[in-house]
Amino acid sequence: MKSSVSPAMHSIEERDWEAIGRSLDRHGNALLPELLNPAQCRALAALYPREDCYRSRVVMARHGFGRGEYKYFSYPLPALIDTLRHALYARLAPLANRWNRELGMDLQYPGTLDAFLARCHLAGQRRPTPLILEYHEGDYNCLHQDLYGDHMFPLQTAILLSEPGRDFTGGEFVMTETSSGEQIAQVLPLRQGDALVFTVNQRPAPGRRSGMRKVAMRHGVSRLLSGHRHTLGVIFHDAR
Repeated sequence: MKSSVSPAMHSIEERDWEAIGRSLDRHGNALLPELLNPAQCRALAALYPREDCYRSRVVMARHGFGRGEYKYFSYPLPALIDTLRHALYARLAPLANRWNRELGMDLQYPGTLDAFLARCHLAGQRRPTPLILEYHEGDYNCLHQDLYGDHMFPLQTAILLSEPGRDFTGGEFVMTETSSGEQIAQVLPLRQGDALVFTVNQRPAPGRRSGMRKVAMRHGVSRLLSGHRHTLGVIFHDAR
């Protein structure tokens, strides 16, 4: 009998989630190499010119966000994106709950995305947040956090849909972490189809003497030197 589970779901289930959790604990991010294949990447990038599957378009320069643009999908999401969002959330919710306990927060996330989105929608956060970003030569994304409302899931995922060196140069994914006056920057090279799971706003880290401290994190994209770059962003909380 043929399985009805998508290849993306199989790929997520087969990952070493203990190692992913360790990387998130240590660095605030974790790489999932080749989560999507080139055909899936091309199919998603080809959606960008369409107008019928998006709720809004944002030109970054108009808002001081950088240069480039992005579009938020409308519901219902494309099937592959919906599958990725549900499967990744289910794997990340236990880690998010542990982080909240370590930070002394009472909030706990339900085990399924549908239950979490129901919580968002009751609070007036009903607009979907998965998006595709498009960059051309000279474009960049300022360091930022994707919060969107009071209900926020502390992890999100970016999947590179273009191939560095072939489709574009420059345009590296950048993260910073800040704690107790110290700031560290990370440049995270990705290949086409790679997914990066990373911290939305803050994560726990061992204190300098004892206990846990909060580390604030931001992410962005360095200036594109040539070509064009598409990225899929999978954010789990919806927006007001």
